[in-house]
Amino acid sequence: MFIPLPVRVPKVVKWYYNQYVWDKFRESEKKKELFLTFDDGPIPEVTPWVIETLNNYGAKATFFCIGDNVRKHPEIIKLHEDAGNTVANHTMNHLKGWVTPKGDYVNNVLQAEAMINEHISTPLRKMLRPPYGKIKANQAKELIKEGYEIILYDVIAYDWDKEVSPEKCYDNIAKNVKSGSIIVFHDSLKAERNMKYALPRVLEKFTEEGYTFKAL
Repeated sequence: MFIPLPVRVPKVVKWYYNQYVWDKFRESEKKKELFLTFDDGPIPEVTPWVIETLNNYGAKATFFCIGDNVRKHPEIIKLHEDAGNTVANHTMNHLKGWVTPKGDYVNNVLQAEAMINEHISTPLRKMLRPPYGKIKANQAKELIKEGYEIILYDVIAYDWDKEVSPEKCYDNIAKNVKSGSIIVFHDSLKAERNMKYALPRVLEKFTEEGYTFKAL
């Protein structure tokens, strides 16, 4: 387990939890690459807008999808595939790992995997973003045995936080990323206001600076 993190994850945290993926610095240091990720979708009110906005900049991203949202809105997964984005796992029911028994948590992840696989043309890449960034060591160990990578992040927008202004959300990204950063946004109603302000500005700024946006 680990405590809530600042906008930019400290190096000591990444070192201590080195069994998780926090960034792509080693692979991307000289390539000017950034890795946008979106949690909590898909939902029709927000996700198609995100995909269209990414397409406008030739950007790719990774979407950590809640299995139950995929069940409700399977048509949106086709939009991800058409755009060349990566679909990944965010559990079936957005579980809090710290308060969920290991077996229940692992089974929930596998339920989401099965649900997503029903609606995509190629098998799901086994990448999990734990909801709330909270996962117990025994849960992670079991999922790694199942072939999963646990994907966390280098920089988080805090777009869902009502106390964070749209401008601050943008600054959280613009002032903290470097080549190889894995960045967290959310394609959710709670995050919609801040994310819709920040995302196009982040895409514009870093595209003009010669960065490319890639899926994991």
